Amino acid sequence: MAGQFEATVEINRPVAEVFAFLADGQHDPTFSPRVQQIAKTTDGPTAVGTVYASTVKDAGMTTKRQFRITEFEPPVKIRWAEISKNLVTAGDGGYDFTAVSDGSTRLRVFNVLEGHGLGKLIVGLALSAARKDADAFAQRIKTAVEAS
Repeated sequence: MAGQFEATVEINRPVAEVFAFLADGQHDPTFSPRVQQIAKTTDGPTAVGTVYASTVKDAGMTTKRQFRITEFEPPVKIRWAEISKNLVTAGDGGYDFTAVSDGSTRLRVFNVLEGHGLGKLIVGLALSAARKDADAFAQRIKTAVEAS
């Protein structure tokens, strides 16, 4: 069973600023407490093909994860796919950015979670937890961007 979680939030910053902040995956620990470490493993600025490697702690388990940027359209869209082989992965995920007339940004964040092997038995639990936290996750992104 695969499934998606998503959330939308309005951030009191211009779209170009929000895009730039989130395009740098090394900011992820500022809004995602599960990310213990993250580093860009490819050279140059973030673009299609850029890979980020992270250490993540979920439900008491620490795992290594790698994500590749699959679409990068400043300042409207970023997409990624997890390329690591874990029990539950984010096969597809992304940010959609919409400029709002008052100078703020509407951000939509989503991930499609997939189970592999024994992960097929627990992906429903992971998806339920992610959906329950989705709005709070979006609020943590808002807080981090506005504080930057």
